[in-house]
Amino acid sequence: MHHMTAQTLYPSGTEGHPSKIAVIGAGAVGTAVAYACAMRGDARTIVLQDINKKKVEAEALDIAHGIQFTPCGAVEGSDDVEIVRGSDLVIVTAGAKQKPGQTRLELAGSTVNLMKAIVPNLQNVAPHARFMFITNPVDIVTYAALKIMGVPRNQVFGSGTVLDTSRLRYLVSRETGVATQNIHAYVTGEHGDSEVALWSSAEIGNVPIRHWGPTLSGRLFDSDLRKEIAEEVTQSAYKIIEGKGATNYAIGLSAANIARAVLRDENRVLTISSLLEDWEGISDVCMAAPTIVGRMGAGRVLNPPLTLAERDGLTESARRLRAVAQELGF
Repeated sequence: MHHMTAQTLYPSGTEGHPSKIAVIGAGAVGTAVAYACAMRGDARTIVLQDINKKKVEAEALDIAHGIQFTPCGAVEGSDDVEIVRGSDLVIVTAGAKQKPGQTRLELAGSTVNLMKAIVPNLQNVAPHARFMFITNPVDIVTYAALKIMGVPRNQVFGSGTVLDTSRLRYLVSRETGVATQNIHAYVTGEHGDSEVALWSSAEIGNVPIRHWGPTLSGRLFDSDLRKEIAEEVTQSAYKIIEGKGATNYAIGLSAANIARAVLRDENRVLTISSLLEDWEGISDVCMAAPTIVGRMGAGRVLNPPLTLAERDGLTESARRLRAVAQELGF
């Protein structure tokens, strides 16, 4: 007689134990990530860890009080890193706060020093977990963490331009009146000012964007409109930070989306930031590219068709990131 395994709502963890996501940092981003993961039921247990004991316990309790209305099983918070033990995915949001007008790259030094302090402790309690970094500048932080941890590239990745890609699709959707899910376009490179929108391979329901014809406002997807949209994607975060001090809801949802791809082994194509080795002539840098994401973490990096200008933009993006990493001693 063969055994029936009970089907549950939750993905099971890597070793057959109930699935678990740990979120490090209970600030605006960390709490939004934990809330989104709980609401979507991306894991059975979600834990929040932060050095501020009162804050992290209060945030976790606030989310936990609502779990009756979610598919999630438990939400807990602690200032003790031990709570992270046994996690399938560790999502790191802790970092220095971005000040209005400050570029993402200016934050780099203090944030990388913070990673040197916290990452080894996390690795110690969750050696087999996948690690996703959201802390900005995300590409530098991901590269530094990978070097600090000394693990294979699949295990450590950053949220990259998953959110920028979502912003791009939102703007194209607004321009055309077509659902964002049917807009296939990627933002790649640095999560920041040098990122590259891959317009040449962008499609709306299988129609190349350049053949779309007039948009709702009567414009065409010419270089002017494309430039406007790409600029709005890069600048929108600054606009939000100016208005409310931080961006958190959309990054919370996009992180939960990546978490689900890992925990449910979905093998989705997402523009996460991972170590690139001879990708379009780019090596030894972490930056965003369309990547297959499943239980193993960062998988194969895809090679979309690129124009020369797009390739040059990506090469420049990589050069900038490598220069910063070297300045920080990596």
